[in-house]
Amino acid sequence: MSDIPTPFRVLAPAGAVPIIAKELSRRRLLSLAALAGGTAFLAACTSGGGQTSPTAQASGGALEDSLSVYTWGDYDSPDVISTFTSSLGPKISLDSYSSNEELIAKLIAAKGTSGYDIVVPTGVFVPQMIENGLLMPLNKDLLPNLSAMDPTALGRAWDPTNDYTVCKAWGTTGFVYDKNVITRELTTWADFFDAAQNEASGKTSMSDDPAGVVGAYFWANDLDWNTQDAGELDACRQFLVNEIAPHISAFDSYPGTNAIPQGTQTLVQAWNGDARLGILASSEPDRWQWVLPGPVTELWMDNWAIAAGAPHPEAAHAFINYSMAPENQYLNLDYIGYNVGGKDTKAEAEAEGMELLDFIFFTDAQLATMHEQELNDSQTVRVEIWNEMKAAAGA
Repeated sequence: MSDIPTPFRVLAPAGAVPIIAKELSRRRLLSLAALAGGTAFLAACTSGGGQTSPTAQASGGALEDSLSVYTWGDYDSPDVISTFTSSLGPKISLDSYSSNEELIAKLIAAKGTSGYDIVVPTGVFVPQMIENGLLMPLNKDLLPNLSAMDPTALGRAWDPTNDYTVCKAWGTTGFVYDKNVITRELTTWADFFDAAQNEASGKTSMSDDPAGVVGAYFWANDLDWNTQDAGELDACRQFLVNEIAPHISAFDSYPGTNAIPQGTQTLVQAWNGDARLGILASSEPDRWQWVLPGPVTELWMDNWAIAAGAPHPEAAHAFINYSMAPENQYLNLDYIGYNVGGKDTKAEAEAEGMELLDFIFFTDAQLATMHEQELNDSQTVRVEIWNEMKAAAGA
């Protein structure tokens, strides 16, 4: 696995599937307005008034007979799930959410009685979840397959000693364009915005996600995308709402499902795994060009974690450990199309002839352009910008 860069700032980082049939209902990173009470959510997660996190409840005893996993939709290989049950016994029930806010709101409301065992938060949210007692500490003695993880996928800023979380999958954001329409080469976020206003006007989609939409402005201008400077945020608002929104036809976090295979858009912002899915599913894959844009873009990571009050902690540890076994890491990599943080998954993927590996594994030079996100007091403004842009686009 290529190294994941050390954080460039003091911050906390922020998953397609084999071909065609699956819609990866993955992350909508900071869509605070998508849930009622989004601002209240932030207050709840940063007030410091949460419950004290309990000590680890798993000790290596007998596994319970069931396990409840609350995760992003279609985010685990069915083979891994079925063989876990057939090999070790616990039956797995899966429930899905579409945003970190939805996950956290449910855990806060439940106060340790959600009934969920495993949850999969994005890294940027983990410190607030720990502070508010929403996660159970891991018993790493029950996770021997941590040794199969690449060290660069561990020890991230939000949980430096992996006391609460382990990498589940990580990725980045870029864009895809139709070379039949856009005949020049696009390489940067500035190119993306220029093409959106020209060749792709009226046929451009951006993520249904304030982090990616607002982030793209700062990435294009090589500015700190975690800025809280009011002037910089206002300049972002003016550009996105007044100059870009009139050219946007859709806000779509999963263009790999329809927009790319069906050719309904010319230019699409996309997560790397979903872009890969769309191109693999297209009847004309050579028509599409994936771009990891400069000068900078994002890095996000989703993480295995155990919810506070988990009723089946032994089974939860067993499943996380089982998923980190090299053979199961590969099955998950093949299924979701995102880097799962395993030491040897790239070599196995190459040996198996997996397609479009450059969408999953990145060079050191590419990794150096990927910056992680910070959850800070500017989020309300960012969501306002996102909402105003969507209203101005009428999409």
